[in-house]
Amino acid sequence: MIYELRIYHCAHGRLPALHERFQKVTLPIWERYGIKQIGFWTTLVGPSNQTLTFMLQWESLAERERIWNAFSLDPEWINGRALYEEGGPIVADIENQLLTPTSYSLLI
Repeated sequence: MIYELRIYHCAHGRLPALHERFQKVTLPIWERYGIKQIGFWTTLVGPSNQTLTFMLQWESLAERERIWNAFSLDPEWINGRALYEEGGPIVADIENQLLTPTSYSLLI
């Protein structure tokens, strides 16, 4: 099992638009592709409260590559993303890590 940690640093004031885009556009498309989310978090205490952190679960790197590439090219995603970015970019920077659990992790 592979876990993907993604941190989206939003452009100033754009976190509400990112939340809305996930709820109305991204998550329904992910469901269609079988993308499994572990959870979503906002920063309560830390360097910025304008971040969205989330984690996805994949069976393998090959599965991630196949499904993520298909999602990225999905016309509904492309149109939905463009619609929400008419007022300017939502995400200023993305951090991404692919993680494997240790032998003592509760996730295995």
